Amino acid sequence: MFEHLKALPQDPILGLLQLFRNDPRASKIDLGVGVYKDAQGNTPVMKAVKLAEQRLLEQEASKSYIGPAGTAGFGRAMAGLLLGDSNPLIESGRLTIAQTPGGCGALRMAAEFLKLCSNDATVWVSNPTWGNHIPLLGGAGLNIKQYSYYSKTTHGVDFDAMMSDLQAAKAGDIVLLHGCCHNPSGADLNIEQWQAVSNLLVDKGLLPFIDIAYQGLGRGLDNDAAGLRLVAEQVPELIIAASCSKNFGLYRERTGALMVLSATEEQAQAGGSQLFSAIRGHYSMPPSHGAAIVETILTDAELRANWQGELDEMTQRILGLRDQFVSEMDSQGMDFRFIAEQQGMFSFMGISPEQVLALREQHGIYMLDSSRVNIAGLSSENIPAVAQALKTVLR
Repeated sequence: MFEHLKALPQDPILGLLQLFRNDPRASKIDLGVGVYKDAQGNTPVMKAVKLAEQRLLEQEASKSYIGPAGTAGFGRAMAGLLLGDSNPLIESGRLTIAQTPGGCGALRMAAEFLKLCSNDATVWVSNPTWGNHIPLLGGAGLNIKQYSYYSKTTHGVDFDAMMSDLQAAKAGDIVLLHGCCHNPSGADLNIEQWQAVSNLLVDKGLLPFIDIAYQGLGRGLDNDAAGLRLVAEQVPELIIAASCSKNFGLYRERTGALMVLSATEEQAQAGGSQLFSAIRGHYSMPPSHGAAIVETILTDAELRANWQGELDEMTQRILGLRDQFVSEMDSQGMDFRFIAEQQGMFSFMGISPEQVLALREQHGIYMLDSSRVNIAGLSSENIPAVAQALKTVLR
């Protein structure tokens, strides 16, 4: 049975991680793997998470299943975080919420749900987009098309090209949008551009599908959700896939949420029955621990304030690293101002694969061949070395 299987190429990020681990140089720098790191290069457990876990250890009374939808408390808390606690949509009866195994689980179950809605559904994704978007969505059988997004010339959103490409979308097509902190480019839509996109979605009858994996790590929790909230106010239907991996640091707990906004309560009830049936047929029930942590934090004023304070510190650190890097590059006679204009953990350095290879082999600096870097992998201590290495390979 198995003898006909052929080995697949290694995932680029996992392959880069293995190369980094095998590198004996003490001065090596990892700018590839997409997790938050502190100044010491660690991915710590947030203090509020530790406190919530202690409370759960003392108070949790059962490890029984929680059902395909997850807990109502987690769903309500996540809806408030994403849409705003006072948003009337939360109590409208139009919102269906599923607790999922990470943002990946939310994306995949959204794709399975959309396939049930339309057997020939087409989803438009940005070019570039996160490397796992197309496998997750295409693997469910959705047709994939791409729209222009990032300009290598300006290092920002090529909005005119984006809107031009989306004019070709047909009524009923789905448009995948990054809620904030675009991965991999770091180039985000401003609020005026969000409004223009929302107008286009309504005019053409397109379904917005917003993936928001970094809320709070760009310009703050509310600012990062501003585009999503604007769209939610103006469209009849919406899908949201959210991850708690980054802003709660719950990477290995696989905690996410899928929200489906329907045009009417009746459609929400029918759609919910289909969605939860699909979940039952895939992984049956979501894991509980990470979602219980999130629910505990978001529903306790003190824990929530502690969490938000620590998240704000992480965000300010990333913004500070962007400014420090630009300043250091400027002192080396190189203009990288675009790095400070972008949001979140990721940016493209804008160098060639050959220069990326030279950085890795000659200087022990690791990034993806596309030159996408994790800004959180920088530090005040290693920025001068990165800048000097870049100057050398760009010379």
